[in-house]
Amino acid sequence: MGRLIVGITGTLGAGKGAVVDHLVRAHGFAHFSVRAWLTNIIAERGLRVDRDSMTHVANELRAAHGPAYIVEQLLAHAAAEDTGAGGGAIIESVRSVGEVERLRAAGGGGARHTFALLAVDADSALRYDRAVNIRKSETDIGLSFERFLADEAREMNNADPHKQNLKGCIGMADATLLNNGSFEDLQRETDRVLRGLVPS
Repeated sequence: MGRLIVGITGTLGAGKGAVVDHLVRAHGFAHFSVRAWLTNIIAERGLRVDRDSMTHVANELRAAHGPAYIVEQLLAHAAAEDTGAGGGAIIESVRSVGEVERLRAAGGGGARHTFALLAVDADSALRYDRAVNIRKSETDIGLSFERFLADEAREMNNADPHKQNLKGCIGMADATLLNNGSFEDLQRETDRVLRGLVPS
């Protein structure tokens, strides 16, 4: 079936990174991160690396170059690193409907790639704790629970195709991983879903 490209979407702090880490370590996927790509651009512009900058820069780039611009850049990186051996690639994290549509087009018809979108979700209080006390990224420092929910609401549903629409992306997912349990539970569920995407 060629190379499997897995897009990762989901709510804030749900465990998208944990799914990525497992796919990389246990299954040899190559990882292409929207967050890392945007962080480089934000740093080049001399801006503070926080969620406001992430959202602003991402929306600005989509408005200037098209709704799928960001994932197109990561797809180009993934293609450049494709050895032709069929190794999988992950694009994390997909946040607009246009990005999902572009990734599906890359894996449709006579394409060399197959695309699947996985969504990750969990209870909001658990997601907040993981984001602030476990992940501890630059975008989460000093974040209150109320601000966490407000940030997510801002990204959850937008009619503007150039802006984040997590609800729309999650609704387009091929499978949703509910991450309210242990890391081992999430690994097992990820493996189960992956087996369905890659028939033996």
